[in-house]
Amino acid sequence: MTMNKQERANFRLRLLTKLRSSFVYNTEPIFTLSSGRKSHFYIDCKKVTLDHEGAFLVGQLILDAISGLEADAIGGMTLGADPIATAVSVLSFGEDRPIPAFIIRKEPKPYVSSDGPLAYIEGNLPKGARVVVVDDVMTGGRATERTINLLKEAGCTILKVIALVDRKEGGRQHLEALGYTVESLFTVEDLLKS
Repeated sequence: MTMNKQERANFRLRLLTKLRSSFVYNTEPIFTLSSGRKSHFYIDCKKVTLDHEGAFLVGQLILDAISGLEADAIGGMTLGADPIATAVSVLSFGEDRPIPAFIIRKEPKPYVSSDGPLAYIEGNLPKGARVVVVDDVMTGGRATERTINLLKEAGCTILKVIALVDRKEGGRQHLEALGYTVESLFTVEDLLKS
């Protein structure tokens, strides 16, 4: 479904309301990020992406954002990307333009003899696939860069990177400097506004 401007605005507002309810701010930097850094805020996107309405809204908005791309697959690093890629994949099937989902593991499969990129990839990702990489929260972009590198080693072409929320801590700029198109549905500033 390619949304019109009013539908997109309505979906964005509904999703933003859900994301704001998963946003926690503290005057002291008490939240430890996956990078090990401390932060004043935490965004628990899984409360949104694993919710029935949240998954639907995320899936529709990302499907709309990639409607002009001829993507063969969508996915990213587990765990943040898993529900996002699944939502997009399920909705794409319902719109008769199926886009399979894939997952990049943090550790290689122990039962695969190769130590190459395929030991990290779950799903039916054909060699030479054109893929969209997704994540729930973008911070410094290093996890996404690792995902991209594994996909490139597997022969994939990266069409676009989409984050649900950009923390505005350099991730977008880092990935764009590497030559990738990066988009986010929201930024931390959107969540901070009342």
